[in-house]
Amino acid sequence: MDKDNEQTYSIETQTPLYTLDWYVKWISSIIVLMAVMCRSIDEVPKTWDLHLSFVGTLGWLWVGLIWHDRAIIVLNGVLVFVLGTGILRYWI
Repeated sequence: MDKDNEQTYSIETQTPLYTLDWYVKWISSIIVLMAVMCRSIDEVPKTWDLHLSFVGTLGWLWVGLIWHDRAIIVLNGVLVFVLGTGILRYWI
């Protein structure tokens, strides 16, 4: 291929880097992944999955509120409610 005809593409991020919401987004994503791993292992108590999922989705709810993203707010708001109910049922 001729070097004169080569095209370069760059992908630019739409969200800011290294801000508080960026850190919360990534930490929450890691926590949700840990919850899913706990869910897939029978020997890990269900409470680990519930609590980690709750913390991760609560973080994502906060990010959705900061970004004013209704889809993220609705999804994670409902998940926080459902997981919070599950945690209350577990401890009561």
